[in-house]
Amino acid sequence: MLALVSLSAFAADDSRITFAEIVPGEGGYVLNADIELDINSRLTDAITRGVALHFVAELVVERPRWYWLNEVVVERELNYRISYHAITRSYRLSMGAFHQSFDNLDSALLTMQRIRNWQIAGPDELAPGVSHEVSLRFRHDTAQLPKPFQVTAIGSRDWNVGTEWLRWTFLPGAATSR
Repeated sequence: MLALVSLSAFAADDSRITFAEIVPGEGGYVLNADIELDINSRLTDAITRGVALHFVAELVVERPRWYWLNEVVVERELNYRISYHAITRSYRLSMGAFHQSFDNLDSALLTMQRIRNWQIAGPDELAPGVSHEVSLRFRHDTAQLPKPFQVTAIGSRDWNVGTEWLRWTFLPGAATSR
């Protein structure tokens, strides 16, 4: 009976990557992705009470080698921060030095979950005609929480929200999507 309860709790997180592609872009290769992230009431409540939440998109591109472990060619992270400002009653989405304000949390989350033109590799980093293995995931970064919340988040599924790794094969010079 406990196994059934734990399996249903594991399946409760419906976060997933619905679309991902690497295409040639200005100055190299760019990633476009759509993510469905299941933000629960605990995270929503934390944001509205003034706790900033950090999310990270992680990308790894490897070149397979028959004689040894795969060679990691590209390893990138894209960091997001969502915070609530009570005085202006607005949500602020930050990505590096870029900041954007929203009237509601849903709009901020939808913008964060739609990655477009993320520069992942220069033109010389990925060898044309050579197959590469790409891995992508999106998750809530609990290490960026204030220390008291980090202790609470250690064993809690409410705080550890994210997608599984999405893996696909990419051949530079040909557009592929997943």
